[in-house]
Order: sequence, then C-alpha cells, then structure tokens
Amino acid sequence: MSRFEDACIITCAISGVVANRAQCPAIPYTPEEYAAEARRAVDEGAAMIHIHARRPDGTPSFEIEDFRAITRAILEEVGDVIINYSTGAVGVPVEKRIAYLRELRPDVAALNMGSMNYAKYSPRRKDFVFKMVFENSFDTIIEFCRAMRELGIRPEHECFDVGHVASLAPLIDMGLVEEPLQVQCVMGVLGGIPATPRHLRYMADEVPGGAESRNNWGVIGISRDQWRLIAAAAASGGNVRAGLEDNFYLPNGEMARSNGDLIAQARKIVEAVGRRPATVAEARELLGVPRREVGVFAEVAGGARA
Repeated sequence: MSRFEDACIITCAISGVVANRAQCPAIPYTPEEYAAEARRAVDEGAAMIHIHARRPDGTPSFEIEDFRAITRAILEEVGDVIINYSTGAVGVPVEKRIAYLRELRPDVAALNMGSMNYAKYSPRRKDFVFKMVFENSFDTIIEFCRAMRELGIRPEHECFDVGHVASLAPLIDMGLVEEPLQVQCVMGVLGGIPATPRHLRYMADEVPGGAESRNNWGVIGISRDQWRLIAAAAASGGNVRAGLEDNFYLPNGEMARSNGDLIAQARKIVEAVGRRPATVAEARELLGVPRREVGVFAEVAGGARA
C-alpha cells in the first residue's frame, strides 16, 4: 500500500531551456503563453508548476524580472498552485541563481544533487548532439541548501543516478535539509542512470527511509521513455512529472499540442493504476509546503494568493 494512499502529485515542467519552437511549436516564450500553458496543465490535474524562465524572444533567462513576470502571469491565471523554480545551469554563477530565489521565494526550487557528464547522442550521426559537464559540487549543493533553508524554500532533490540519492545522507546529518524530503529520480540523460522501471525501483528504494517512508519521491523521465516510467512510478506509490521540458510526444507518437495534452496523459496513467491527482492543498501537505498567504508571492501575483 502506498503511503500516499491514492493521491499522486503531478508536476508540469512547462518549458526547458534547450529546445525551441522549431522543434515543438507549443513551447511557450512569453509570460502570457506560460500562463496559458499553466492553465491547461492545472485543469488536467497538475498541482505543481516547474519553471525555467525565458525572455519573450524564447532565449533562456536567469534574470529576476523574467521569473517575476512569468510567475505573476501564472498565479494571476490559475490562483493557487505550487511554484517550483529551476536552479540548474552551466556557466551561470551560483549567486545569480540564488538571487531570483531570494527576491521571489518560490514554494520549491530544484537542487541538483551531483556533478556529471550530461549529453545526448545520435546513433544516426555517430556523434553527440550536445555534451557538457554539469557541475554540482558539494560546495555548490551546500550553498543552495543554506540559501533555501534561510528563505523557507523546499528543495526538490534532482537525482540523476543512485549516487546522487546517497548524497542526501550528509546533508541530513549536517541539518541542512529535513523531512519530508522531495526526491526526483531523473532518468534517461546520457551520463546518468538508464530509463528503466527496474532502475527506478532501485533508486526509490535508496531514498532515505525507503520508498514507503514519509519522504516523497517521483520520476522525471526524459524523452519517450517517460510514459513507462510514469506508469511504474504511479503503480509504486511515487509522484510523476510531465511537460514540454522533458518530452514532446504522446504515447501514440503524436507531438503534443500543449502541456495540457501531456498532463492529461499522465493523469490517465495515474488513474489507470487506481490513484488520483493530488489537489494543490494535498500536495502542499505531503511536501510540507505551506501556502504563502502574505509576503513576496502575494505581491508577485498581484494579490492572487492573499
């Protein structure tokens, strides 16, 4: 029996930073487009929105004002939803990534749990599409942990391999993070763990306390392997994520017309294994993320949360 009973937190990753509209026309660029995508996702069952910021021309942004404009537009459109900011980047100083957390104070922020080769390979080309070293040293992780703890932001521990899950132990021992943890098993990135249900179960079992503990775990499946991983996570009591950051295609091979299409499919899988999407209030309780009735987010949203 899952410790969630029957509620599954569905997250929508609206847009990443690598792909563009030449690859998928549904990718949002402007704050208004982000808000429309958030509405489609929430209407289909998403309780949390994961945000990588872009400028209106579609280029990636790590600027406070772009995060602010996107966040305001989303909250004005959907009201209460858990806001989750990305902090991952290559070549962007940690201080700059902490600056928008400090200014805007989202409910949740991603915390990448280890350095790694991060790549995509094309067998057809016999070459890498891209390859980079994704730096997330313990010094970087600790700096983010301390900032998030000070700001009251719940870390989402993004683990690309089993060793990243094991790296939670010293953070817990140092008192830098506390339960209930939120652990995301990121699968399918070349350089990280392969995207199979067997590997997912192994990672989930390594979460502190085990897969059935009070700590939360879920899956982020990259590309079309996403769907069998969502099914495996949902059936095993985990949470799930879908959205145009991770995968453009529905199980039948058709390209999604919106994030709503992807979240609707994730919801169907969750329901097919006898569970249901968690409400925003349920997700907040499970994650230990209180609703911000006053303060920064109320101002950002133009009073939408007040």
